[in-house]
Amino acid sequence: MAKRFVAKKKKKHRFKIRYLCYLFFIYVGYQVTAGVLLQMKLTTSNEDFLRAMMQDSNHHLLYEKNNQNLVTKATKFLTGIDMKNPVVTLEQVFHYKDTTEAAGMVTNDKNEADNTEPTEQTTKYIVDPKPESNNKDPRVYIYNTHQLENYSMKNLEAYNITPNVMMASYLLREKLNDSGIPSIVEEGDINEFMKLNSWTNKDSYKASRTFMTNALEKYQNLDLLIDLHRDAITKKASTITIDGKNYAKVLFVIGLNNKNYQQNLEVSNRLNTLINQKYPNLSRGVLTKKGANVNGIYNQDLHNKAILIECGGYENTIDEVSNTIEALSTVLTEYLGG
Repeated sequence: MAKRFVAKKKKKHRFKIRYLCYLFFIYVGYQVTAGVLLQMKLTTSNEDFLRAMMQDSNHHLLYEKNNQNLVTKATKFLTGIDMKNPVVTLEQVFHYKDTTEAAGMVTNDKNEADNTEPTEQTTKYIVDPKPESNNKDPRVYIYNTHQLENYSMKNLEAYNITPNVMMASYLLREKLNDSGIPSIVEEGDINEFMKLNSWTNKDSYKASRTFMTNALEKYQNLDLLIDLHRDAITKKASTITIDGKNYAKVLFVIGLNNKNYQQNLEVSNRLNTLINQKYPNLSRGVLTKKGANVNGIYNQDLHNKAILIECGGYENTIDEVSNTIEALSTVLTEYLGG
């Protein structure tokens, strides 16, 4: 009787082990399958990434999820290869040394609205992912004097995706178009234009002025011109949490050394008030610039409703910027009466 009881107990024990093994293999199979399917959804270019974000504003979360999945962790544990940090892998396996600046790092803490050297280091010009979205008779013209100002590449660097202010401009255009405000983004490569003219970074506003002038000649019904920038301040100073969502703060910059500054200032003050009414403290305010060693114009003399907006800082992620773009589009739509 005792032997039969022991055998029964062993059989039950083996059944538990077999059951746990089945569960383990099912779990691993699920994780591997999910990892493969997730990998298929990821893109490896700015344009494809942006196109996906336009369809699904949460697309960026897939990259964070991929960096946390079982396959990635298991590969790192078993081989020491960090799939989300290819530079480290190259250094470990092939003794490669990265001699470039750290991705997204900024050492210049001056406001980018000044005529200082832009902190462009790793980002690329982004070709318009949806050129058909540019309206033939726009009310809003969006451009970037410093097109390559970068945002944080957290979770994205392994995929050759480098978020910058051009990405923010395209997202803003889509939001405004969806709200009934016909908008356009300047798609000319300003950096390439400066190279062709042998201009340096200090000539950025001279370069963007050429594109802005052409836009004003081509489009007669523009109600607002926005020069979208990224500031060079810390994450703490550039970020705010509202109702559980993180936003990249904005700052309006107006040059006082031009004849239109009063009207431009009025526009910025109104937008600053509207945005802080709807999203408390999302705007850092309106900064005015004049005098020596600053630009003081920012091409705002070309139109009485030309403004400069700093959206976030170099440590802000694309989701924080995207949240702000959505808020900004809501305010701009109200202001323009869409």
